[in-house]
This record gives sequence, C-alpha cells and structure tokens, in this order.
Amino acid sequence: MNESLKTALSQAGADVMEVEKQLEYFRKGFPYLHVMRAASIGDGILKPDESETVQYITHYEQRQQELSIVKFVPASGAASRMFKQLFAYLEEDEQEGGKDPFIEKFITGLDDFAFSSALNGKLKQKGTTLNDLKHQGKYHEIVRALLSEEGLNYGWLPKGLLQFHKYSDYARTPVEEHFSEGVQYAIGAGNKIRLHFTVSPEHQHEFESHVAQARAGFDGYDFDVTFSQQKKSTDTIAVTPENDPFLEDDGTILFRPAGHGALLENLNDIESDLIFIKNIDNVVPDHLKGETVKYKKLLAGLLLDTRDRVFNYLEQLEEGVGESTLIEIEDYAKNVLLLDLKDGRDKAERREQLIYALDRPIRACGMVENTGEPGGGPFWVKDKNGKLSLQIGETAQLDPNDEDIMAKLQGSTHFSPTDVVCSVRDYKGEKFDLLQFRDPDTGFITEKSKGGRKLKALELPGLWNGSMAGWISLFVEVPLITFNPVKTVNDLLRPEHQG
Repeated sequence: MNESLKTALSQAGADVMEVEKQLEYFRKGFPYLHVMRAASIGDGILKPDESETVQYITHYEQRQQELSIVKFVPASGAASRMFKQLFAYLEEDEQEGGKDPFIEKFITGLDDFAFSSALNGKLKQKGTTLNDLKHQGKYHEIVRALLSEEGLNYGWLPKGLLQFHKYSDYARTPVEEHFSEGVQYAIGAGNKIRLHFTVSPEHQHEFESHVAQARAGFDGYDFDVTFSQQKKSTDTIAVTPENDPFLEDDGTILFRPAGHGALLENLNDIESDLIFIKNIDNVVPDHLKGETVKYKKLLAGLLLDTRDRVFNYLEQLEEGVGESTLIEIEDYAKNVLLLDLKDGRDKAERREQLIYALDRPIRACGMVENTGEPGGGPFWVKDKNGKLSLQIGETAQLDPNDEDIMAKLQGSTHFSPTDVVCSVRDYKGEKFDLLQFRDPDTGFITEKSKGGRKLKALELPGLWNGSMAGWISLFVEVPLITFNPVKTVNDLLRPEHQG
C-alpha cells in the first residue's frame, strides 16, 4: 500500500492495517469451505423424540425466571427487494405487465394483503378506491400508491414496519409479531421481555415511534426494547474490478456496510444469559405460532442442559480430575458435542485440550428439511488446521466448479432457517468476546455497482456462518412450519401469512 493511500485512509478514520487485510482478500479471494459432507439426522443433526422434547421444554420453562433473555432481531434491511418485480412493472406497459403471472397474482390477491385497508385509505384521499382502480385496469396507480412516498412508501421502508398479517379488525407488522413471540417464549428474570432490533440510522426514529404504539397492544407485559445500528467501524473498503480502491466522484474512498456479519459487533454488546436470534420477516400470525413457540423452547432447553453439563465439566477440569473423569468428559465432548479431539496425549495435555474445546460460546440451531430454498445449510467442514466441525455454510462459500462439493450440496437433507439460541457467557459468568471465535477466512466478495460503475464489495463472515465458526454447535431438526420468510410481496399471500 502506497503512502498516499495510507494517508487518505488515515484521514478517513479507517484502520489502515484492517484495510490492508481487506485488500489482500480482494486480491487473493476467500478460500472455499472444505466440506467433507452434509450434516444429516444421526450425523450432526439431532431429532429429539417426544419424551426428550417435553423434557427440554420443561427444563427451559422451569429456568426462565432466573435467566436474562433477549430476542435479537436483525431488522435493518430495506424492503425494496420484496418489491423488485413491482418496481420493474412500473417500467413496463401497464396492460402488458398485467399479463405477468407475478403481477397477476399480486392484483388478484390485493384484498388478501394485510396492507389493503391502509392502501385503500391512501387512495380515498386522492378521490378513488382500490376496487375502482382494479376495475379500470389502472394497476400502475395501485403499485405507485403502495411503493411511493406519496402513498404507503413501502418501497423504501424496512420490512419490520410493513403490515404483514391481517387480524379481525387490525393488521400487524413483523415488529408486532416479534412482540407477540416474546410474550409466548421469552419472558425472563423479573418478568421482563427484552427485544433488541438492529436498525438503519435513517429508520430508527420510525422504529421507536412504532414500538411505542406496539406496546399498547400488549398491555400488562413489561417490555424492554432497545436498538442498535450497524457500526461504521465494520464498513469495508470497496474496490474496482482491478482491485484498486473505489473512489467517489469527490475523490473520497468508498466504504460499504459489510453484510449481516457486521452485526457480530452488535451481538457482542448484548448482556444476557440466553439470546434468541431470528430474522425480522420470519414470523406468522398468532394462530400458527404454536410450533414456533414449542421448538424455540426446545432449543433453549437443550442449550441450557448442554451448558449446565459443560460448565460442570469445566469447573471439575479447573480443579483437577482423575483419569476416569477425564475419560468421561472426553467421551461427552467427542460423542455428544461431536468435537474433534486429538488422541494419545498425556493427562495434562488432554485436560488443557478439553478446557480449550469446551470453554467457548454455545449455540443451538434449528434445521428444517431442504426444500430448495437458497441460503445456508449444515455441513461437516475441515478447517485449515485439519480440524473437523459442524458449520452453517452458504452456497456462495462452496466451490461451484467442484462436482463433488456440488453433489454434496444437492444431496443435503437440511437447510438453515436462521433459528438460533445462544449462550455467550463462560462458566465463571464472564461474557465471551465473540470476535475471538470468528473465522476471518469465511467472508464473501460480491459484485455491485454505484453510479453506473462496477465495484467489488467485501462482506464479513456471516453472523450465523463464519462469525460463529468457533462456537460449540448443536443442530436440531425443527418443522418446516417454523420457517416462513417473506422474500417477495406475494409471499404474504401464502397460507402461512394469512389470518
């Protein structure tokens, strides 16, 4: 890196050494995951029977009141991608676009969207109605009223503030559905329900106003709602296709938000015994929440049961243990936690190895049957030191030219719906520094553009992918009904999002 670039970076307040690392990743690329095989039932994925399920749920319910619990909800993403097809439709001929199956489904289903009443109200202010415009074939006017700032402004609002679900005489946003979930499984010590939303700076005020309104619908419950923003310090440098720093029109170096992996910093700031992580859009109406609540409690109970045993073993290891206890702990680490331990060491080295292997954050992750959804899945992965571990890998981390890897991907039985419960304190009650358990070699490089110019962007290791590579991982099969993301506006017409 030349001196002028170092000076420019320093003037921009950037960490020069960190930027040097990022530029090196652009030049060399990130290594693909060394996938050995996909995890499956009996080989990395647990499938508790009914008796075990009841046991874990009961264990969690009995412990809830003694634990600080947080629901951590990444909610900073804009909803614009939900409406990609509608934005494209506005660029087309009104009648021709109406023949598109997606647009046709949207128009036909208008009355079934939770936002239809609010949309109709906006149109009435302009002297028309939703039905009038439908009958007149003025679909562009309907779409503009939904997306534009003069209408509902849904094209620019974050998903968390959109009306998703229709109830008898009102509609709920995802934020309100997370309130409802909190009531059903996340009441912790002091009867508090702690919700934490990561939001974008431009929308925090709107979130705060909406949360104030949402509280009114859950009278009698004590909510503690906090917000954080993705830290500017986690932004990464953008480069040209030739890997030179991308310069703005005014000559300044462009830095960009580094994906959801940047939220590891936000998660690291949370003080809590248990943290539930769930995406903002993966919510259903109340009448379908039963399975979600059941399996959230199951994951939390399994995590607590595991944490208790790990803590007990670490306390024993710290005090010193005999050979029989050492064998017992090794057996648990290898055959229950599925940790890759080396054999043939003396007693002192075996003890130190166990302390190193067990003294780390723990996560319990729900896994659903693979239905072909894009995204991450559970794999057995070998790291650069030859150690085997359970990881959640994204498709972008797998070598598309490796036929064997692609076959393993195609043959994988399960998919990760971002359904995670975390324990982030050690056996002495101290909070782990989660940044110490991230694998920096598991980031992503993506192609973007700005002002019509191509650029390359760097994303940090994903929050539940490489950012948790060094955690103890428990993968558990959960029902598909617990996974209901909203990728496009028409997903809200699926039965799972209807009242």
